[in-house]
Amino acid sequence: MDTVAETSLPVLPVETPEFSADPDRFLEAARREHPWLARFSQGYVVHGYQACADLMADDRNLICGFGPVIDFYGVRGSMWARFMEEIVISQSGPAHARLRGSVAHAFTPRRANREREMMQRTIEALLDQWAPRGSFDFAEFASYFPVTVMCGLLGVSAEPIPRMRDALENQLKSLTLDPAAKPLFMAGWDVLWDFADSLVTEREASGLHDADSLLDDIIAAKQRGELDATEARFMVLTVAVAGYDTSKNQLTVTMKLLLDRPDLYRRCAEDLQFCRKVAEESLRHSAIATPYREVAHDFTYGGRQFRKGDTLVMAAPLANRDPAVFADPTRFDPERENAGRHVAFGRGPHICIGQYIARNQMQEGLHIIARRLQNPRPAGQPEWRPFLGAWGLKSLPIAFDPA
Repeated sequence: MDTVAETSLPVLPVETPEFSADPDRFLEAARREHPWLARFSQGYVVHGYQACADLMADDRNLICGFGPVIDFYGVRGSMWARFMEEIVISQSGPAHARLRGSVAHAFTPRRANREREMMQRTIEALLDQWAPRGSFDFAEFASYFPVTVMCGLLGVSAEPIPRMRDALENQLKSLTLDPAAKPLFMAGWDVLWDFADSLVTEREASGLHDADSLLDDIIAAKQRGELDATEARFMVLTVAVAGYDTSKNQLTVTMKLLLDRPDLYRRCAEDLQFCRKVAEESLRHSAIATPYREVAHDFTYGGRQFRKGDTLVMAAPLANRDPAVFADPTRFDPERENAGRHVAFGRGPHICIGQYIARNQMQEGLHIIARRLQNPRPAGQPEWRPFLGAWGLKSLPIAFDPA
């Protein structure tokens, strides 16, 4: 049996700006050479839907986490590397269950629905500040929405967020495997750690407790011995970082898709339930996350043998455009019957714990944005983010008529 190293595979230039701006231009040719796998400079890209779904859920043969990223930058032993190795997404088995269980109750569908009113207040308050301008960079505007919602879940003030934006942006740049990102995310780490450490230390010293505060729940788990002091701070940071980049990128991509479809945008203003369909099809059409996996030991999948230490990128944005599963996959269609089959949130034990929060804030955000920002149109050239890590738009200038 051939190993993947010995197999003739296409190469996908996932690190290039050209790929970020138009993946389909490269993907079509790659699929003709192999239906679900390609190479890139650091390993392999899993781009077929079924392979992506299967391998995302394979905790027995694959290590979920960021070991390949840490090794790429040569930063083992640093506190940043420890964070990337020890957070919940990087764990498996009992350790994963313990960490995930310490916060799982805050991310149930019922809890996500309870937070809809808070999401509505948050987006309305942001629009009160931004809408009178008549034009702005939607990507910048969107960056304040999900992270403010996460601060609401934590039960803390969002006041420090503007000062932390660069550190939050740079944290996800680490996943792009760009050597130029290293000094940025390493410097930003100190800002993020100080934020989490101050929140936990000050809340513990205050003696206060809010039953609806995720921060207080994390502290209570620490006091019960379910989390140690460092894990508690890592959990706060995980919530903050996860609540920042992926959700605001997804919201920005959705706005770009709607700029060319004014009829759909107007329906978003009129119908909250239609916004749910738009959000789901956006997750299918232009998913954001490309999680990493490392091969734990030699194993075989799809008639090919992977070797221990191989790096795999689970390319959900590409898998969700697999024509074997989604008819006319590049067409954006909120009425698509099987849009919900997407793998934007992953599969298996590591499926995104915040998916219900993400869905609800996109639905509520789209509805109110469409009511308040009427007749949106492009006001400049959009700029794409790197594909690896957290894809999406770095910049989306728009103009509109304030309601």
